[in-house]
Amino acid sequence: MPIVSKYPTERVEKIIKQLMDVLIDEKAEADLSLMCLGNTITEVISQQVPAELQESIVNNFTQALQQSIIKQ
Repeated sequence: MPIVSKYPTERVEKIIKQLMDVLIDEKAEADLSLMCLGNTITEVISQQVPAELQESIVNNFTQALQQSIIKQ
């Protein structure tokens, strides 16, 4: 079953492009890019997700990441 987002595709794609533009402008290699994005994810979860939901969010995020990579 396809996942339906509550956010418009255009908005998601715009933000992804902006994030990628920064990494490209910085000439960040894959490991540095992943480290920066990982630290950003940690910050978002720590600051914007209630503590009691963090473990569940991390598990769901990890599963979604694995599925998106394996399907490619």
